[in-house]
Amino acid sequence: MHKVGIVILLVITMISCDTNRVYDNYQTVTNGWNINESIQFEISDVDSITPHNVFITLRNTNEYKYSNLFLITRMDFPNGKQLTDTLEYPMATPEGKWLGTGFNDVKENKLWYKEGVRFRESGAYTFSIKHAVRKNGSITGDEHLEGITEVGLRIERPQN
Repeated sequence: MHKVGIVILLVITMISCDTNRVYDNYQTVTNGWNINESIQFEISDVDSITPHNVFITLRNTNEYKYSNLFLITRMDFPNGKQLTDTLEYPMATPEGKWLGTGFNDVKENKLWYKEGVRFRESGAYTFSIKHAVRKNGSITGDEHLEGITEVGLRIERPQN
């Protein structure tokens, strides 16, 4: 019985190895995501030669009441340059089924942000993420976005 446990542990360890991951971190969103709240990640000491793929990762529950997600992202370079993007991601199918992976009412989404990024400057890069979700017909955004529980940033080496 002891040998079976060791074999299972080894298989789980081998499956969970993520050789492409360079950075992967989440921040918890408590009591809804305020429209003025910027979630930030600071990255430094990343390989400057290899191109990287950057993803925004997030977890949502059934309390999320929209079929899509709008984000405003900003990438601050060590030299002071800033790159801002407004992004839209589908969160559900037209039939209302959540996209992403996971069990029960929590789904995890890995959303493309940037492909082939090279971190050529030495120093810290800061990534800022804000939501820009609004109700249909409304000019102002949803002040208190419910259903997003965690927002993350993931940087990977491209798969061969």
